[in-house]
Amino acid sequence: MFLVIYSQSVGVSDKEDLGVVMKGIIIGSDHRGYKLKQMLKISLLRWGYKVDDVGTHSQERCDYPLIAYNLARQVSLGRFNRGILICNTGIGNSIVANRLPGVRATLCYSVKAARLARQHNDSNILVLGAAFVKRDIALRIVRAWLKTEFLAGRHKRRLRQIKEIERYIIKGR
Repeated sequence: MFLVIYSQSVGVSDKEDLGVVMKGIIIGSDHRGYKLKQMLKISLLRWGYKVDDVGTHSQERCDYPLIAYNLARQVSLGRFNRGILICNTGIGNSIVANRLPGVRATLCYSVKAARLARQHNDSNILVLGAAFVKRDIALRIVRAWLKTEFLAGRHKRRLRQIKEIERYIIKGR
């Protein structure tokens, strides 16, 4: 049984054009990603996003799976168009998030990877590893990921294939 982790919603300040108008963005981290998450929240607010923080809310040790699940569930249910997860490496968060239908969580350590994740895979959750991306690079990655649009074309066919695989798995075959 999974419990919904307390979330803190923060309002919008000075807006800057980042393309897609969204309901808001959901963000979460474990204790190892907490500092990076706090810094990113400030920038997201400055860029005009309403930020829903699903935790953790301190640097006290915690387990990432519940946070990743709760964030990915909100994206899977369509309550948020996009989300950001941060832990030490990003690997565990990616594994958890990608278990939910409709979630395309992408672990990005570079701006190029973030752009390609959006262009080719229509990524809806960005995963960062705090141990591998410095704050300035993380900010550039998030900015690129938010500004980049899905290219569709041949990539749309591939996303349909992923959705078919999800349906196949859900049916238990």
